[in-house]
Amino acid sequence: VQLQASGGGLVQPGGSLRLSCTASESTFSNYAIGWFRQAPGKEREFVAALRWSGGDTRYADSVKGRFTISKDRPKNTVYLQMNNLKREDTAVYYCGATRGVFSSWASPSQYYYWGQGTQVTVSS
Repeated sequence: VQLQASGGGLVQPGGSLRLSCTASESTFSNYAIGWFRQAPGKEREFVAALRWSGGDTRYADSVKGRFTISKDRPKNTVYLQMNNLKREDTAVYYCGATRGVFSSWASPSQYYYWGQGTQVTVSS
């Protein structure tokens, strides 16, 4: 599975962005797709994940109510809609694919495949 992340950019606090994660060669069947972020000098942090074949979703507490993860099956794409962005959301955002169970989705070590990352900068 090859993943392509896109959609990052510069946005003012309170603004919105939508990130996309597309599989280039295969489908996401049997995987959960997660979004993580990594700020300079910090560890990779879980943001949100969903099960491709089903309705399970999971969010980090820091983004609940502001971010929404969703999927578009025909486009083989997972989205991360980010609203009410804050300066502390600034990071490189990565998407990954895992076959792990729900309880493991927040752990980056459980992800087999990663996209290349897309920069999100929240600044006035």
